[in-house]
Parts: sequence; C-alpha cells; structure tokens
Amino acid sequence: MRTRRIGDTQVSEIGLGGMPMSIEGRPDEQRSVATIHAALEAGVTLIDTADSYHRDAGEVGHNELLIARALASFGGDTSGVLVATKGGHVRPGDGSWAQDGSPDHLKEACEASLKRLGVEAIGLYQFHRPDPKVPYADSIGAIRDLLDAGKIRYAGISNTDPDQIREADEILGGRLVSVQNQFSPAFRSSEPELELCAEMGIAFLPWAPLGSISHAGELGSRFAPFAEVAQAHGVSPQQVCLAWLLAKAPVVIPIPGSSRPETILDSVKAADLRLSDDELARLDSAR
Repeated sequence: MRTRRIGDTQVSEIGLGGMPMSIEGRPDEQRSVATIHAALEAGVTLIDTADSYHRDAGEVGHNELLIARALASFGGDTSGVLVATKGGHVRPGDGSWAQDGSPDHLKEACEASLKRLGVEAIGLYQFHRPDPKVPYADSIGAIRDLLDAGKIRYAGISNTDPDQIREADEILGGRLVSVQNQFSPAFRSSEPELELCAEMGIAFLPWAPLGSISHAGELGSRFAPFAEVAQAHGVSPQQVCLAWLLAKAPVVIPIPGSSRPETILDSVKAADLRLSDDELARLDSAR
C-alpha cells in the first residue's frame, strides 16, 4: 500500500478506526482482534483510537487495551505501526458524551493511555474535542507540555475549525501534524479545514468517512453516483468513497471504522482505485 505522511512518519493511505470495536453494539474480542490482524496483514500502519471509546463507566480505555493486545499477539512486525489516541472527550457510562479539556485531565489521561498502550511515548496524541468551559489555548498548552516532556511523539487536534488549527499550530511551535474532523458524502462542512491542512502540509484524518456506523452500509443507496461509479469499476461504493477522499488532497488519510475483517480488507483496496476527473466531479456534486 502507498503511504502518506504524518509528521516525519510514513503511514498507510488508509487507516483503521477502532471505535466500532468498543462502543455500543461491539463484537466479541476475538472478532475485533481478527479485524486488527487483518488490517495489519493488509499493510495498514495507522490505527486510531481514544480513551473514550468504551461502552460502560468502568471500562475507560477499552479500545486502547484491545489494540494493545492485538498488536502484542500479531505474528508480524508492528514496529512501523503508528497508534493515534485522543484525550479530552469523556463518557460517563450512560451512553452520553462530554468534554474535559482541562490541562490536569489531559495530562492524567495521557499517562493512563501510555500505560494501557504499553508504550514509553504515544505515537500521535490528539486533543479530542474543544471544551467550552476551558480556554482552547489552555488545552493545547497541555498538549504542548506533553510533547516537550517526550510523553507523545506527535500532536494533533480533532473536531476543530480553521482558527483553532492556526492557534494550535502556533501554541505548539509549528509542530501540529494532524487534524481529525468528520468528513463524508453526508457531512462536508469540514472542507475549509481540509483545504487549510493541505495548504499547511498537515495530515487531515476524516473520521466516519463512510458515514456513521449505522449508515456506512447504506452509502450506495443514499448517494446514487457512488453506487454508479462503483458498478462501473466492479467495486463497493465504500471503496469509491475512500478513493474519492484520497483524491481530494495528498494530506488526506481516511480512517474508516471497522469491526469485521472483511470490511477493513474492502476498505484498504481503495488505495489502488483510481477515479477519473469526470467521476470525481460527479461524486463531488452528489448530495
């Protein structure tokens, strides 16, 4: 699989989002581990997670622990795998989501993620979501401190806007390497952030690139041009979607969520799918 850059590290053009393996409706651990192993065997070297990817109150970091176990049990070389995790988004355990962007929380969350992942430094640590109760500069200042202390190799931000991207990069001293925002055929309002990342040379990681977990399988029926282009190439609409995203800019690295080996194996094939300018224009206009 071809690679794209996060910081000074080359990673696979398609990453793996771990969220579906740990929240509501998750599969058993054996299937999740098989999914991660299938991704690794297919050449995936970027795995995205977060401490908030869990279902119940007493299992914070469920997905981080799962990924650590899967990497440890994989028979091949995992030294080139970049694990990206996040802090600042919390789940009380009742199915709701909340924010805690306080510097103390972010530093404590990072320490806990280090232990769960079993590493001395987290490959990519991302501020998960702005907290309206905490000045953005204070939250990013905590990420800068973690970077300076060597607790994390790279720093990223998520669910952000152009002004926050510029502010974060300034606070981090030009060391912001990634932005993770929602982007898919159904959700395109992050186009300004994508364009800014391309201008700044910062990796843009679209989350839920196929739509939400419940709608990813319906992509072709909801957006006819994706189904039509898929039929012309003899591939799935999901592959077409990921290839469309890759064509938007060299900084784009989609991270489709998966909980089955067959779905991640289908997704990685998108890296080899080339779409014509006419096809890309048709997909761009699909609403």
